Amino acid sequence: MFLNKNICYTSEGIKGVLKLKQELTRKQFDLLEAFAKKGKSLTQRELMACTGYSLGSVNRTVKELVSLGYAANGMITALGLEALEPYRAKRAVFIAAGFGSRLVPITFNTPKPLVRVHGKRIIDGLIDACLKAGINEIYIVRGYLSEQFDQLLYKYPMIRFLENPLYNEANNISSSLVARYLLSNAYVFEADLLIKNPDIITKYHYTSDFLAIKKDRTDDWCFTVKDGIIVEEKVGGLDCWQMVGISYWNEADGHKLSQDIPDVYSSPGGKERYWEQVPLVFRKQNYAVEVRECFDEDIVEIDTFRELKAIDKTYDV
Repeated sequence: MFLNKNICYTSEGIKGVLKLKQELTRKQFDLLEAFAKKGKSLTQRELMACTGYSLGSVNRTVKELVSLGYAANGMITALGLEALEPYRAKRAVFIAAGFGSRLVPITFNTPKPLVRVHGKRIIDGLIDACLKAGINEIYIVRGYLSEQFDQLLYKYPMIRFLENPLYNEANNISSSLVARYLLSNAYVFEADLLIKNPDIITKYHYTSDFLAIKKDRTDDWCFTVKDGIIVEEKVGGLDCWQMVGISYWNEADGHKLSQDIPDVYSSPGGKERYWEQVPLVFRKQNYAVEVRECFDEDIVEIDTFRELKAIDKTYDV
C-alpha cells in the first residue's frame, strides 16, 4: 500500500492509474477507434475489415486491450473511451479571412465561404461535419466583409470569431497567427471547401495529419509522401498526393505551431507564406505529419466562377 497525505492507493490502484496514462500503440488505437465508431460489439473479422490488419494482429491486439481493461465482449469499455480521450479532436479553426479573387464577381459582395451552392453556404457543410464528429468548439478567422459572418450565429450560436486585421496585406499565415494558441487537438480548415462526405471529419486522430487525394498526376498543390509521412510540399507532380485544405494537429504539434508560426511570419518574406508551409516546409524538421487519404468524390474546392457555374446551374445566367 502507498500513502500520500489524504490519498491512499493500493498497488492495484497504482497499476490502474498507470494504465490510464499509458500511450496507445497504433494498432491499439485503430481497434479502439473502430469500436468507438461502430458503437457495438465487433467480431475479429469485422475489425479486420475496419482496420486492414491481419487476423493474427487483430487477435493479439484485442487480447492486449482486454488485459488493459479497454475492451470487453467485443466492445470498448468506459476505460477504453478514457484512453482515447487524448486523441480526440477538441476544436476546429476555419481560415476564412481572404477575398476569394478567383470567384469574382460573386465575391465582390459575399465572402467565398458564405457563397451558396444549391442553396447552402459552402462553410455550412464543414461546420455540420464538425458537429457530427462531436467537435463543438468552433472558431472562424474572418477579415474580408467580416460582418457578414454574423449570419452564421443564427444557425450555429457556438461559433466564436477571431479578427484578422492583416488579411489584405499578408497571406493566410496571418490568419494562423491570430489562431496560433488554438491549434492543439484541432482541425484547421480552409473554409471554402464543398464537402460531400462528412465522414472524412473524424473524432479521433493518432497523430497530426493532412487530408490528400492520391493522384498519378496533378498541377495543383501536392505532397511527396514516404512511409505515410509528408516529406515535401510542392506545386504539381507525378505519383503524388493532391493536398486538401483540411488538417489535424495533435497537442504537441499545436504547441510547436504556436511558436513556429510567429517565427516564420516575422522572417524575411514571411507574410507571403501559406500557413501550412510552416510545418511542411520552413520548420518541417519539427514535425512528422501523416497523409490521410480521401477521394475526389469526398470534397470539392471551387476555385473559379466557371467551376461554380458548372456545379450550380443557377449561376449560369
